[in-house]
Amino acid sequence: MRRFFSNALCAGLTLIAAPAIAATPDGATLPATWGIPFIGVLLSIAVFPLVAPKLWHHHFGKIAAAWTVAFLAPFALAFGLGTAGSVLIHSMLEEYVPFIVLLASLYTVAGGICVRGNLHGSPRLNTGLLALGTALASIMGTTGAAMLLIRPLLRANDNRKHVVHVVVFFIFLVANAGGSLTPLGDPPLFLGFLNGVGFFWTTVHLALPMVFVCGVLLVAFFVLDSFYWRRHDARSAFLDPTPDSPPLGIDGKINFALLAVIVALVLMSGIWKPGIAFDVFGTEVQLQNLVRDVLLVGVLLASLALTPKSARAGNAFDWAPIEEVAKLFAAIFITIAPVITILRAGEAGAFAGIVHAVSDAHGKPIDIAYFWATGLLSSFLDNAPTYLVFFNLAGGDPRTLMTTDATTLAAISAGAVFMGANTYIGNAPNFMVKAIAESRGVRMPSFFGYIAWSGVILLPIFAVLGWLFF
Repeated sequence: MRRFFSNALCAGLTLIAAPAIAATPDGATLPATWGIPFIGVLLSIAVFPLVAPKLWHHHFGKIAAAWTVAFLAPFALAFGLGTAGSVLIHSMLEEYVPFIVLLASLYTVAGGICVRGNLHGSPRLNTGLLALGTALASIMGTTGAAMLLIRPLLRANDNRKHVVHVVVFFIFLVANAGGSLTPLGDPPLFLGFLNGVGFFWTTVHLALPMVFVCGVLLVAFFVLDSFYWRRHDARSAFLDPTPDSPPLGIDGKINFALLAVIVALVLMSGIWKPGIAFDVFGTEVQLQNLVRDVLLVGVLLASLALTPKSARAGNAFDWAPIEEVAKLFAAIFITIAPVITILRAGEAGAFAGIVHAVSDAHGKPIDIAYFWATGLLSSFLDNAPTYLVFFNLAGGDPRTLMTTDATTLAAISAGAVFMGANTYIGNAPNFMVKAIAESRGVRMPSFFGYIAWSGVILLPIFAVLGWLFF
């Protein structure tokens, strides 16, 4: 981690030291070419594991850092050190640090809960685990639920020849769609909560879409898993390499209490508004957010200190998945800055075509267009900042969006949460689950291979969802 920041943000130290901090350029004045470094990050994630897997595995942090510098250096030349420093600090403090602190704390705490003993991955058991994870995702977050259940699920299926589909559907359900009912479930909904959307608004307005999507996916998974079970894997149930002893149980129960603390801290940051902020090189850091993040780090450290070593050993816990997410998403959050700025310029920006695509001739929102535009961009731009863009594009007034334009906000929310499953980079837990599965010997699909899975399975479901609800 240290090496990444020394490489990726070496220019940033100079930028931070700039004597003046200028305002961010108007998005209407920025050409689309400023999005090239961001596209470069995405293409690197997509292409390098295919054409140069060893290079990518050992140097993905340096590659991400190179694209970061490829944006910051010319941006500093064009707009000055102060402006570039302001963009860097804003991306880090306002967006990246809260994002990665929450993910790291959930990853660490959930990774300390070990389901002891061996399960046998039959279609019924696998479907039950996916359903359980889907239900937990809105309570403990997609990251927490995914980290809690992915290892027991992999261990239950370590005797089976066909496991990839199990992990893919796990990403669809537990790491994405299951988190659609509360702000705790998925980062986009949490951002909406912080911007004034009621805590239970999504519970009411996304309940039916969530039941539809998750119900269809669970049925489809059971059918597919039953096919593989009967055709190839039923015999291997008798050759399970994981012993049935010790008996089923849970180690690291203290982490359930720590998960409750995380939930309380997230709620606190949205409810407690002391009105105190600190200016850090042009970026306002709210006191409640600072307190939340500091205490989340404390929860992370408490989990490391209080969790029995046997629990983490049983999970084969290591830092590689969260390290990969931390490095790649640091580059994504920095290089995405000009893309978001241009999008926020609306009709005056280089991406005006998107604005026209989601509004009718009278400027009124087209709900189905918001659903697909938010969703497709969330697939590649990370769903949290994309949600904010379309939230503001639809007016940004939570009272209006929760009442008069409720279907528009529901379309934005559903698009961001559900379609985060379309790619590995649509939602942070996707990458973490992929990395854990690969560390357990599962040959996960490539970037484009995964898109093929989501295109065949998810897009038809989303098409019907849009027709039914938006």
